Amino acid sequence: MKSLYFPPSNRVVEVEVPPLHYLMVHGEGDPNTSKDYREAIETLYSMAYTLKFTLKKTDVAKDFKVGPLEGLWWNNEKEGLDMGNKKGWKWTVMIVMPPFIKPEMVEKARVAAEKKKDNLLLARLKLEGLDEGRCAQTLYIGPWAEEHATIQRVHDFIQGQEGKPKGKHHEIYMSDPRRVAPEKLKTVIRQPFV
Repeated sequence: MKSLYFPPSNRVVEVEVPPLHYLMVHGEGDPNTSKDYREAIETLYSMAYTLKFTLKKTDVAKDFKVGPLEGLWWNNEKEGLDMGNKKGWKWTVMIVMPPFIKPEMVEKARVAAEKKKDNLLLARLKLEGLDEGRCAQTLYIGPWAEEHATIQRVHDFIQGQEGKPKGKHHEIYMSDPRRVAPEKLKTVIRQPFV
């Protein structure tokens, strides 16, 4: 899935994203201040690694690499994202899963994860599909607070294709902000369109 996760940084490209399955946690509020947002990310990684290591013990052929954190972002009143109203943001944080991960496997992993650590947001975690189809995307390098111009370039590209954005603003976080300086953060900016 290299074309989906490693686009060029110097231009916007069109990609066809196939239907994928994700571990997802839905929430709302400013990601900079929301306790739920931080706990949702912790919950996702806890479950993803529980699934990975459980499978590795039982079926080595089904070992998989845990993908990067991804996020869908929107506001109440529309699918787009009002950058000036972070308190009104709705979000879904997610990690892509291989197709052999089934709901019953997630339920077993949930029970195992609950034994290791208090709840987190395990009850809100779901295995769900996402079918974005035709998308425009690029790689943004820099602090998240300054990605507006890159998001606009993606929307300008869509308009240049005589398209119209559909669905939610999608970001894929290729860098760990705990280990990478803000000016070096790599984020895939993706927008489905028709």
